[in-house]
Amino acid sequence: MADSSKPLRIGFVPEHFSTPLYFAQKYFGLSATLIPFPSGTGHMITAIRSGEIDIGIGLTEAWVAGLGKGDTPGDGGYRIVGTYVETPLCWAISTGAKRPEITSVSSLQGSKIGISRLGSGSQVMGYVLADQQGWLTPGASPYADFVVLQTFANLRNAVNDGTADFFMWEHFTSKRYYDSGEIRRVGEIYTPWSSWKIVAATELLPGGTPEPRLQDLFKKLDQGIEYFAEHNDEAVKYISTELDYSEEDAREWLRTVRFAIKTEGVDLKVIQSCVDILRKAGVLAEGKGLQPESMLAKGLGAQFP
Repeated sequence: MADSSKPLRIGFVPEHFSTPLYFAQKYFGLSATLIPFPSGTGHMITAIRSGEIDIGIGLTEAWVAGLGKGDTPGDGGYRIVGTYVETPLCWAISTGAKRPEITSVSSLQGSKIGISRLGSGSQVMGYVLADQQGWLTPGASPYADFVVLQTFANLRNAVNDGTADFFMWEHFTSKRYYDSGEIRRVGEIYTPWSSWKIVAATELLPGGTPEPRLQDLFKKLDQGIEYFAEHNDEAVKYISTELDYSEEDAREWLRTVRFAIKTEGVDLKVIQSCVDILRKAGVLAEGKGLQPESMLAKGLGAQFP
């Protein structure tokens, strides 16, 4: 049973998308310990299942894959309880600066893909890319290897030293390293769904009912998002001084992103669509793992049929 008197431990990816969370704590009294996970959502799945965090804010496809696989342990350890970002994510496809043999996305078939962790968005989207490119063959992997590299820095190094041939990471996080010449852009792929969701450990949902700390989180996040929307200059300053982005890229990103006005709840149709595409891509199998409606928590006000 979770101790409802303690501040929530919230896992997040320390990138530009975390800015409203920062504002929620700074200006609206969000009572939480913010724990960064630079290696991404796959690491947060491990952490929430082992009791290291109570809440995770991460990528839709990784949360869904984590609950939908046949080897999902126990009750899965978490449920998808909220929506953080409404817009899709642009995954940039990158290779090393001096890899002339890699000329286009089509040249990546059968190559070594770098990923942060098994089950991460960077792995899941590799299958979605393969599906879109027509590389999927029953019983065979579309890639020579999935090379687990943990961090963005390791991924960049790997495509330059040949450990991996390419990797996928969010566009604006990658752009500074295109501009510096460290890595080279090969292409891009957008998620076919809204990109960021909020999950809660099942301990925070006794009897399927959210505990008060979760409701307070939604309220404070909504306030942080509203403040973010009304204070673009402050957001840009924070992103360009505290995070790894130029002011120009921060402003350009602001034009592309739309956060949820109300973070509580999830549109079941989005989760169903994600499951359908992940099944087609071979990430999930029909009849295995949790079904879409079971990935959500009951009793949340904005959960649409």
